[in-house]
Amino acid sequence: MICFIGGLGLSEVLVIALVVLLFFGGKKIPELMKGLGKGVRSFKDGMKEVQSGLDDDSKEETKKEEEKK
Repeated sequence: MICFIGGLGLSEVLVIALVVLLFFGGKKIPELMKGLGKGVRSFKDGMKEVQSGLDDDSKEETKKEEEKK
């Protein structure tokens, strides 16, 4: 379960959630989570672009090496 990843127990997660709720209020939390989700999605998309760019570069290098032979 996600709650126990990294050595955090259920009580620690509940305390963190309570502090976040008190600090930001109930109305701001959905907006914060939406922004966090967009950031994670953007990061994943960027990683996919970098990976596809690296794959394209390695294919081009392979073709050049085969043409030299």
